Amino acid sequence: MKKIILLALGLLLFLTGCSSEAKDTQETTQEDPIAERLEKLNKADFPQLSTTIADNEAAVKIVTSKGDITIKLFPELAPLAVENFLTHAKEGYYDGVIFHRVIDNFMIQTGDPKGDGTGGESIWQGKDESIDAGNGFVNEPSDYLYNIRGALSMANAGPDTNGSQFFINQNTFDQTSKLDPRYFPKKIIQAYSNGGNPSLDFQYTVFGQVIEGMDVVDSIASVPTDDKDKPQEDIVIKTIEITKDYTFK
Repeated sequence: MKKIILLALGLLLFLTGCSSEAKDTQETTQEDPIAERLEKLNKADFPQLSTTIADNEAAVKIVTSKGDITIKLFPELAPLAVENFLTHAKEGYYDGVIFHRVIDNFMIQTGDPKGDGTGGESIWQGKDESIDAGNGFVNEPSDYLYNIRGALSMANAGPDTNGSQFFINQNTFDQTSKLDPRYFPKKIIQAYSNGGNPSLDFQYTVFGQVIEGMDVVDSIASVPTDDKDKPQEDIVIKTIEITKDYTFK
């Protein structure tokens, strides 16, 4: 009888241990994707952090009434946004368009032919419903692109409503205290010490980075505005020059 009782107790302890081990394994497995993602990103290079224009990148010069802004674009990470932007630029869509919304230590916004923030459309509107059903084309979030200072991003009116409007992140204040190191890679946390808007990450498609002319961006951001954040004097995009093109397949 004692042997039977001891065997039963041993089996109970074994099963309890197995259950606990299985639970621990399950919890570890559930946490692994987050840890693995961060481990991978901490070893990665981020195209925004280099001023070199790589072979798989494009580049433009936005010629404004305040000066020139040189930006490199990331067609492999945000192909829809880059193709839309380059096509509009080549067709002169942005020529003469004003910066209609400017908020110092936040961003400068343009790309609306109406000049009031209510207009603009993508190159696919009315042509390809699989990409743009009339409300705009889809967002393109990426673990490798962030709204750091100088980032070029698509403006939208909600998820998947990208048209032609875009903005440049201009904020100069250190944002590192707002970042959770469990989710943001170290290099990006460091980049955010120079400013930017992490609250916009994964909601607005980042598709480029200013590599020259941030002084012009700051100059535009500092102009007097009205109660709707519109500059009191028109700041105009004279033209957008394609300095390095990209061929989409």
